[in-house]
Amino acid sequence: MKRLFAAALAASACASPLQAQTAAASSVSDAGPVLSLEQAVAAAGGTAPAAEAAGAVLDAARANRTVAGLRPNPVVQGQVENIAGSGAYRGLRSAETTIGLAFPIERGGKRGARVAVADAQLSRAQIEAAIAAADIGLQVTQLYVEAAAAERRVAAAQEQARIAGEALNAANVRVRAGRASPLEAQRADVRRISAEANLARQRRLADGARTNLARRIGKPVTALDGTLLDRLPAADAQGPILPAHAAGTLALAAVEADVAVANAGVRLARANRVPDVNVGPAIRRLEATSDLAAVFTISMPIPLFSNGSAALAQATAQRTQADAVRRLRTLDVEQAITDAQVQAENAATTARAAAGPALDAAQEAARIARIGYREGKFGQLDLLDAERSLAETRLAAIDALATYQIARAQLERLTARAPKGDTQ
Repeated sequence: MKRLFAAALAASACASPLQAQTAAASSVSDAGPVLSLEQAVAAAGGTAPAAEAAGAVLDAARANRTVAGLRPNPVVQGQVENIAGSGAYRGLRSAETTIGLAFPIERGGKRGARVAVADAQLSRAQIEAAIAAADIGLQVTQLYVEAAAAERRVAAAQEQARIAGEALNAANVRVRAGRASPLEAQRADVRRISAEANLARQRRLADGARTNLARRIGKPVTALDGTLLDRLPAADAQGPILPAHAAGTLALAAVEADVAVANAGVRLARANRVPDVNVGPAIRRLEATSDLAAVFTISMPIPLFSNGSAALAQATAQRTQADAVRRLRTLDVEQAITDAQVQAENAATTARAAAGPALDAAQEAARIARIGYREGKFGQLDLLDAERSLAETRLAAIDALATYQIARAQLERLTARAPKGDTQ
């Protein structure tokens, strides 16, 4: 009879995790359509203020590119000479009125240099937009993983609360049968109360995580893809950490664009050192004879006090600074990529162990402890220790799975390729 009871209890203990998972899956399907991570990222990209701000900067850079390609406007000039004098020049009798146009002629390649600066700034704005989109994707991924992990913790807390309730019933049976002291029932009741309190805490944390995700993507969260956390690379897919190369990555593209802007700035500073010429035709009317005469004007500034050397020195120093920042950023990005690779590999190893053999062993130990406790072979402390180990292992597995997914997302963000600029 005892063997039959033990077999039935073992079957019940083995079936309970499967039943809990089935119930959790059913509740998810009843909650509504599953919101995938890709859908969440796409929804956030359409409503994020960061994306809107980056788009506005990009529009401004395109407008600036158009402005840079425009030629200087002509100037209307008017001049009246020989007036308000004495003798023959009294009043307007000998006035000479000249009206004409002055066309600025840019020299030294100023227009091409301006366009080069605007093109570099437009490329910088495009990179900023790509960076904003990548950052939004990383933020949403972190929130999504945290929400999915929170739901797993709620399921684990529900299972622990159920087990604590069954342990209390078993303790009451033992106490009524005179096989245990009332202290065991009190201990079991304390554990049940703690398990129910933990369940309430985990539910509040899960609600907060879903609310944060919904706020970020701009729409309610119906159901999450619970299988996301279980996507781990195969053990044989992991290998040695390869050298990190930052060239061409989005993480380095911004400072590389700054170098391009600085180089264009040096070119523009050199072009600005060449004086421009203003030329234009005019018509002059002589009041005394009512005759008309053609006039051609030409003017050029004399670079006496400001010859552009200071502006060129400033632009050169800014280019040197941008290049130094680029080399420093390269070292930082390559170090970050290496660290992210190590973290992702270690997180995958930990997740496979925690969610696989370690969790299986903890579940088997707890199952044996429950059977032994009901049959009087193990004491309550043995049962409590096994249940505590199972709860800790379950949480460790959830944390390890979430850590890997976030580490993988961070690595993908660091190694994402920079977009090809389009300055047209």
